[in-house]
Amino acid sequence: GAKVIVRKGQRLAEWLDAKEKRRTAPVTVGKDGTDRIVITARTYTAKYRDGSGVVQEVATGCRDESAARSLLTELERRAEKVKGGILTADESAAIDQQDRPLAEHFAAFLAHQGAKGITRMQLDNTKSRLDRVAADAGFRRLADLNGTALERWLTARQGEGTGAAARNGYREACITFGNWCVKNRRLTSNPFAGVPKADAKADPRRKRRALTESELVKLLDVARRRPLVDALTIRRGKRKGEGAAVLREETRRRLEWLGRERELIYKTLVLTGLRKGELASLTVGQLVLGTHPAFLVLDAADEKNREGSTIAIRGDLAADLRQWLADQAKASQDAALAVATVAFDRNHRKPDGRHQGDAGGLAGHVLPLPAAVPTLPADSLVFTVPAGLVRILDRDLKFAGIPKRDERGRTIDVHAIRHTFGTLLSANGVTPRTAQACMRHSTIDLTMNVYTDPKLLDVAGAVEALPALPLGVGPKDRQADSARIAASATGTDNSTPFPFAPGFAPTTGKPCISGSTLDKTTDNRGEGRKAGAVAVSAYPVKRKDPLTSAVNGPSMSGREDLNLRLPGPKPGALARLRHAPKVFPHGFLLPC
Repeated sequence: GAKVIVRKGQRLAEWLDAKEKRRTAPVTVGKDGTDRIVITARTYTAKYRDGSGVVQEVATGCRDESAARSLLTELERRAEKVKGGILTADESAAIDQQDRPLAEHFAAFLAHQGAKGITRMQLDNTKSRLDRVAADAGFRRLADLNGTALERWLTARQGEGTGAAARNGYREACITFGNWCVKNRRLTSNPFAGVPKADAKADPRRKRRALTESELVKLLDVARRRPLVDALTIRRGKRKGEGAAVLREETRRRLEWLGRERELIYKTLVLTGLRKGELASLTVGQLVLGTHPAFLVLDAADEKNREGSTIAIRGDLAADLRQWLADQAKASQDAALAVATVAFDRNHRKPDGRHQGDAGGLAGHVLPLPAAVPTLPADSLVFTVPAGLVRILDRDLKFAGIPKRDERGRTIDVHAIRHTFGTLLSANGVTPRTAQACMRHSTIDLTMNVYTDPKLLDVAGAVEALPALPLGVGPKDRQADSARIAASATGTDNSTPFPFAPGFAPTTGKPCISGSTLDKTTDNRGEGRKAGAVAVSAYPVKRKDPLTSAVNGPSMSGREDLNLRLPGPKPGALARLRHAPKVFPHGFLLPC
């Protein structure tokens, strides 16, 4: 509101201050080309060259010139130390930040975290943790930060009953802030770097358990029916608890729709392993339900690890989601048509109640028809996930008769549904590495030890699969068993052939060798001997097909370490091959 005047060839600004006193001051042009009023500051500003030769202007905050010059002298002395290598540039920059209020550093840190894409909820949690630690530990300036003070504060919280996971959250917020200060030359080192981490496994405050399949069936049934049942139940009076309330048809349809949505929310959480926030952010455009298998694409901004994922969807769940989206689109279209009909009727009705138009009709006024196949916009949310889903789940568990806590004190909450997903994967034989990919975990230990409930695994069935070890078996019985096993292996017994087939067997196709003849072979000592092997046919009897090569014994290598000596077949066993060519007991060697 200042007025620019010219007095003795000089441009001046004239205005009234807060005390209604008229004041004037010279006017100059700023760097951006606008007029600026030049007034004398109440405090002195120090202007000097730092250790790097860059001109710096620092507000001293001093009204006394001698005090301001003393501060300027200190700044110049520090610049000389940087030039001489006594101080580093980072140390010099950190000194300037020590006396600034800690709230300013917190604001700059949170702005940096927000620029990185941290969610609003995480930013609020970090801010509340930093503010509480600073207030309780007496941190006012950056120079007040102390790791020992933080340790004492965390110990005090432990005495109050705060869990290890919560205490680690405060510690992590402080360490992250300290690392940011070091990176931005506000601190030379992180004062919280040495604060120990609490053992969350030894001091868990929330132990979750997985739901069984029968409990899941009950939960889905209750989630669908409970909204309508609660509305039909009388809340007050002598008949409290009775189901005799009267509902309008519109209210009944709305409650049935709500129950159907909750049922599908639970089913989607169980069969995909999505977190509550991830499901709440899911839009129609992220669902790909027309392929086999169907899948959903989770954006990196909505995922906990900020990486983005493609999650497979079971066929029955994909069918349920398709039907849900189609019904949503139809309901949205019907609602829009009803609104358009009311507006059309209101705009084309005469004061006497009749419609305008030719002869009292609606000629010339056409109501737009809806689309043949209604669809939802791609940015529409798939579900309206309520903020109080934890309380809703508690009521559903109570209505279904499912205890929230088991005999070991483990509870069921919304995140326990994700534990159920991981447990069902392991219980149904999914390999650990595949289960880790389904859970989107960074380590296999998190999948197997945290998100898998061993109580629901078939441990008894796994133990029953171990071999039987009978007791009271004497030496004679062991000798008889050894003889029986040896006879079965050589084919000299009349029992069932050994269940394992050799790695190489004659084929049923035309062989490449024209025939087999008996000849003399030379063993590994160079001595000739007659071959006493038997040549057999690879085909049934009464066929004029060439015989296989005669088996005269295994070929020996010049290297002793490669000569594996195995017992050869007995002649009787080879002779029976002609009558049973598909039986190859152990010990029948084929040349490689």
